Amino acid sequence: MDTGNGTRLNKKKPTSKDESNYEEREDKLEKEEMEKESRYGKHYKWVALTNTTLGALMAAMNGSILLIALPAIFRGLNINPLVSSNFGLLLWLLLGYNVITAIFTVTIGRLSDMFGRVKLYNLGFLIFTIGSIALYISSLYITGVDGALSLILLRLFQGVGGAFLFANSTAILTDAFPHTMRGRAMGFNQIAAVGGGLIGLIVGGLLAAIDWHLVFLISIPFGIAGTLWAYLELHEIASIEKDQKFDIPGNVLFAAGIMLILLGLTYSIVGYNGNPTGWGNPFVYGTIIAGIVLMIPFAYIELKSKFPMFRLQLFKIKAFLFGNLSLLLAGIARGGLQFMLIIWLDGIWLPLHGVHFSKTPFDAAIDLIPFMMGFIIFGPISGYLSDRYGARLFSTLGMLINFVGFLALAALPADFSYILFAIITFSLGLGQGLFSAPNTTAIMNSVPENTRGSASGMRSTFTNISFMFSMALFFTILILGMSTELSTALYSGMVNAGIPANASMQISKLPPTAALFSAFLGYNPMKTLLPASVYSALPNSTKTEVTGLSFFPHLLSKPFMDGMKLVLYIGSGMALIAAIASALRGKRYIYGIEN
Repeated sequence: MDTGNGTRLNKKKPTSKDESNYEEREDKLEKEEMEKESRYGKHYKWVALTNTTLGALMAAMNGSILLIALPAIFRGLNINPLVSSNFGLLLWLLLGYNVITAIFTVTIGRLSDMFGRVKLYNLGFLIFTIGSIALYISSLYITGVDGALSLILLRLFQGVGGAFLFANSTAILTDAFPHTMRGRAMGFNQIAAVGGGLIGLIVGGLLAAIDWHLVFLISIPFGIAGTLWAYLELHEIASIEKDQKFDIPGNVLFAAGIMLILLGLTYSIVGYNGNPTGWGNPFVYGTIIAGIVLMIPFAYIELKSKFPMFRLQLFKIKAFLFGNLSLLLAGIARGGLQFMLIIWLDGIWLPLHGVHFSKTPFDAAIDLIPFMMGFIIFGPISGYLSDRYGARLFSTLGMLINFVGFLALAALPADFSYILFAIITFSLGLGQGLFSAPNTTAIMNSVPENTRGSASGMRSTFTNISFMFSMALFFTILILGMSTELSTALYSGMVNAGIPANASMQISKLPPTAALFSAFLGYNPMKTLLPASVYSALPNSTKTEVTGLSFFPHLLSKPFMDGMKLVLYIGSGMALIAAIASALRGKRYIYGIEN
């Protein structure tokens, strides 16, 4: 039976010895909390919450802030990102930050257990701020391909700082808050970590409309303030064990393996040799296989190491195992969904409702606000309630709501009623809000104090990897689902509109990636796909028709929805399995109160 105050009791009647041991542990924890308040101040935990929430918000926002601003950025750099030679620049500017955070979070989490979580968190804020300043300066003075390469390298550097923030924020909160208040703290922190992604879309769109350089400037004042605040006000509460050693072989193998896997996943969405995806590219499957192979000696080393960087023994803790498994599955279900919904809105729904292609990226971010609101409202509520009743009920219910939400989205037509869309996306945000804070709290509550940095890094790594895997999986399914029908639809639609058959055949054979990314970036897809010589020779009436707001969306609708339904069905399956994994975590468990 769950007592609601941080303990878990067996069904049999507890003995006087059990009650005595429990009371001793509670007294010890209460004494430790009083010592913390005496040493660091009664309000220190709220200082830790606000600063780590700012750090999580900035790190999450910068993972998505460029999505809506990319067209303005590439125009400012004088580069066409849809030219095949420049597509790699687009891909790395879009995803490089997320790749770096996925690679380094576990290593940083382990280092924080060795040298101090606050110390490395502060260093991360400093690195992040330096990267932000350098990005802004680079955007002012370097253009062309050199400018894009400079921004990519500096985004990777900034991503290292983001990894420091991601890896340590939940560990610092777990140290600062008593077990009876961690859920509500995680609820507010997770709003920043998850909601920051959507906030980044909106902020990026607003700033890019004014001046694209501001997209890089916005992080600087918050970064400076957060860095100074962290160095002045945060304290190292956790006791750090001495004489720990850094697992160099394990770290090298893990970083190399994850980097190879993520490289393969990243390039899997790029067409190869006439194929709609990159899965036939030797580089793609070669890097993924090589990365998986490196994971074999890595696992062996970690099992044998006295000081492992990836603490596999933590998976013996049931709450930790099923908490991270449900997190991984939920991340795969949700990670690529936002990207798919933006393409749906950009390429079909918004143009059909009179929004010019150049304005669709920002409008798409606005139309996704119901998702963010669902998360913002229910994230703190579920965190607060999980302090009393544990994570299993709320996290499992959240994934079941997402399961239903995915199926509801799959039932919508291409040109849907926005009210229905808003209700469904709000419910998806609600489900994610119910899941996130309780699950994070349960994971961090289940581990010993001296492993919280590693546990936080592992949790963040699963989050980042699930996002990258979800993007590759969903995009591949979407492209494969629509590739055959899109070619036929494009050809017949263009021929019927008066475009020469040869040109129509050539365009119809282009990989769907070109059409999807042009819509995603706010370019008129037909203007992008039609060769300039063909377009200039068309009668004005034909030009008006094929570049109008309804021509491309009507051609895209059926092929896109065929692929999108497959994506949503798989997402619903992942959410259902995540719900099962969440239910299997068992009753509430807090390390140190019940062993």
